[in-house]
Amino acid sequence: MNSNIPLAERMRPETLDDLVGQEHLTGKASILRRSIEQGRVPSMILWGPPGVGKTTIANIIAHTLQVPYFQLSAISSGVKEVREVIEQAKQQPNTILFIDEIHRFNKGQQDALLGAVEKGTITLIGATTENPSFEVNSALLSRCQVYVLKALQHNDLIRLMQQAIEKDELLKSKDIQLKETEALLSISGGDGRKLLNLFELVVQTQLLEKAKPGKSLVITDEMVMQVAQKKIALYDKQGEQHYDIISAFIKSMRGSDPNGAVYWLARMIEGGEDVKFIARRMLIFASEDIGNANPNALLLANATFDAVSKIGYPESRIILSQCATYLASSVKSNASYMAIGAAGAAVQQHGDLPVPLHIRNAPTKLMKEMNYGKGYKYSHEGEGNFLDQEYLPEKIAGTTFYDPQNNARENELRKFLRERWKGKYGY
Repeated sequence: MNSNIPLAERMRPETLDDLVGQEHLTGKASILRRSIEQGRVPSMILWGPPGVGKTTIANIIAHTLQVPYFQLSAISSGVKEVREVIEQAKQQPNTILFIDEIHRFNKGQQDALLGAVEKGTITLIGATTENPSFEVNSALLSRCQVYVLKALQHNDLIRLMQQAIEKDELLKSKDIQLKETEALLSISGGDGRKLLNLFELVVQTQLLEKAKPGKSLVITDEMVMQVAQKKIALYDKQGEQHYDIISAFIKSMRGSDPNGAVYWLARMIEGGEDVKFIARRMLIFASEDIGNANPNALLLANATFDAVSKIGYPESRIILSQCATYLASSVKSNASYMAIGAAGAAVQQHGDLPVPLHIRNAPTKLMKEMNYGKGYKYSHEGEGNFLDQEYLPEKIAGTTFYDPQNNARENELRKFLRERWKGKYGY
């Protein structure tokens, strides 16, 4: 066994049964497992956070089906490499092309894949940490199934380390005991690859510096932090710092601190973070944390996303800073966010409740005979363009989902609603 190969690579599973996590995709009777077992996998996009098994699943598919397999990285490959694989695939049926970080391919590079995917010359497997709806061309996306991978859970991560201790050729000969795991799990941030490689680094460091022959190596949180503080980079676009710093950025804006917001923004900019990633997060924030308290926030955030999509670094940093400081300095409200959450919970709890008859569509005679639309009041015929009637299913009639918060703009909305609903919904 080559000790220069990282632990995460040495432990990469070759079968679905060895894969940890993603049971919704690869468990017994799951749709992806059935496709693999039947030997007919579609072109697909695997979307999920780092280190959850995207590359592993692609490798397992190729290994199980015993078909020609090519792997490219969108960071270092382009149209030339894609076309070379396609030409080889024409002579090798059932070729799988795996493209890591496919979201980094531009439109022209993604377009180079279209014909080969459509004709079945290749089966494309793309991996991305970004929402493919934004980052993958709609034409290519329509030719692929999108499978969402979930972050690994606490038990999954513990299982990965236990497997490494028991099965890895270089570790199983050592007496390693996992006494504490909080630091390992926290630093890895749900990234299985990062977890295993950090775990191996801790083991190697302790064996070299402290462990005595014949003694157990007991892993503790203090031990992990001592090693991690020496080795972890200030900013890693693919690691946990990527998520920690965007979290600090969002929370600074939510806390109305433009100074904190612009500092964390600068950290991302200096680290070379994708401008569209930052702008997209501000676009979400503008609706989730400001909402109707200041609708202009969403307009500015949307304009920012559009602007930085056209203008790269270094100029886009000014646009990002303008938006971030505005959002941080704006009045806040999460009422819209809470409203859709509450409504979604009601849907989950009550299922598909019937639409009240009076607000159903009635385009045919039969539907009218079934009382579709009967009793509907046309709001514009009422005073102030309003007529009191129920719009929710009978089982949840009168339920309040949207509760305007106490700020100037939403107080106006509450006043408007109170005047019309006369106390209903708590307005």
